[in-house]
Amino acid sequence: MNEQVQRPPAEVRYAGELARLREDDTDDRPPGWALSLRAARRFVLGDEKLGIGRKFVGDPSLIDRSLVTLATDRGLMLVGEPGTAKSLLSELLAAAVSGTSTLTVQGGASTTEDQIKYSWNYALLVAEGPSTRSLVAAPLLRGMAEGKVVRFEEITRCPLEVQDCLLSPLSDRVLAIPELTGPEAMVFARQGFTVIATANTRDRGVNEMSAALKRRFNFETVFPIADFDTELLLVEAEAAALLKRSGVGAPPRRDVLEVLVTAFRELREGRTARGDATDRLSGVMSTAEAVSVAHAVGLRGWFLRGEPGDAADLVSCLAGTAAKDNPEDLAKLRRYLERKRHGDQWKALHEARHLLPG
Repeated sequence: MNEQVQRPPAEVRYAGELARLREDDTDDRPPGWALSLRAARRFVLGDEKLGIGRKFVGDPSLIDRSLVTLATDRGLMLVGEPGTAKSLLSELLAAAVSGTSTLTVQGGASTTEDQIKYSWNYALLVAEGPSTRSLVAAPLLRGMAEGKVVRFEEITRCPLEVQDCLLSPLSDRVLAIPELTGPEAMVFARQGFTVIATANTRDRGVNEMSAALKRRFNFETVFPIADFDTELLLVEAEAAALLKRSGVGAPPRRDVLEVLVTAFRELREGRTARGDATDRLSGVMSTAEAVSVAHAVGLRGWFLRGEPGDAADLVSCLAGTAAKDNPEDLAKLRRYLERKRHGDQWKALHEARHLLPG
């Protein structure tokens, strides 16, 4: 069944690695944790001796600080630009700490407190009245009752009053259910419960967090990958895995990926590798977007022509990434390609610029 799932959770994808880490883990663990801090760190950053692959590319000290925060009574807030693997990191940390990463709330303008805390089976509620049988636990209630990590994705996309429903669970470690009476009216957090939230610092439609809620989180910023070679290797590995899962029989071409990653970095930073100023796109030119484009390039080349994607495929796929927020970005991309003529792949990209729409 897992082979038919498009993207199994981290605890399923890396079940073998988690099992090896648990068997080898002799360090002290914080109460309620599935792994010790050092074992959880190895799960995220890799350990060649145990055959554990690296899953997150970033500053190791960020992982150390995040794990220490999760071992306290404070929540962890991962902030940064879109596409910097904040959600991936929160998933990996939750899988390492709790053994599950699926107690997740996806924030948005339509998110309600019911989707975060609990709701009711209204047929049972009408027939029997409020009871634990008619109560439908949402991720926050389950995480508190079971002592698990709760993930809150894009928390700043929720209205302020919805965000603030976390105040009591994070400070008093208790969730009140006023419809019930007696001991069942209060759910006290078990050891191991905490919250990992993520928030973008760039997108539109973001709501400012209240000062009271901010005080209950430790903030960690996830930065874009600084090194070109590291970003290239990551894009190549992730794109190859996606293409294999999509039934593509050829890996992505390294020369095409080099051009792709270079273009993304230069359009993201507004400066070429030689230090010359260039247009900076208003859209998100993140590593995650680069992986998506590399995946699309490979699919386009393989299923349309039976070969790996080339520079013309790259131009066509870039258009959909560049023109999301501002129509002017297509013109900026066209001007960028017009100036790129040195090297075989760049020349091919320059010649294929007519494939851009408009």
